[in-house]
Amino acid sequence: VQLQASGGGLVQAGGSLRLSCAASAPRFNVYEMGWFRQAPEKEREFVAAITWRRGTDYADSVKGRFTISRDNVRDAVHLQMNNLKPEDTAVYYCAADVDGGGRLSTIENEYEYWGQGTQVTVSS
Repeated sequence: VQLQASGGGLVQAGGSLRLSCAASAPRFNVYEMGWFRQAPEKEREFVAAITWRRGTDYADSVKGRFTISRDNVRDAVHLQMNNLKPEDTAVYYCAADVDGGGRLSTIENEYEYWGQGTQVTVSS
């Protein structure tokens, strides 16, 4: 399984970005997918997750602003980020949980495969 994240960049507070994660995986449509982020000098934290049935979960800090979605035809997962804040600045990683069996995990150790990360910088 290979994951390639893209779509990061520099945006002003209040702006939007759409992150994408392209997967090279034989059974992507049954994997649970997640987004995590890591700010400078902080631990990596959960952002959002989506099951193969499109159930979703979000960190409290992004609820109402971020939306995770998936395209099982193109083997991709997206993170639409609106009303961005300076505290959203981080490297964003997509991850795949290949044996989750439908769970929505917020725990990074339950994700077996990770993309390389894409930088999101929000200026005030």
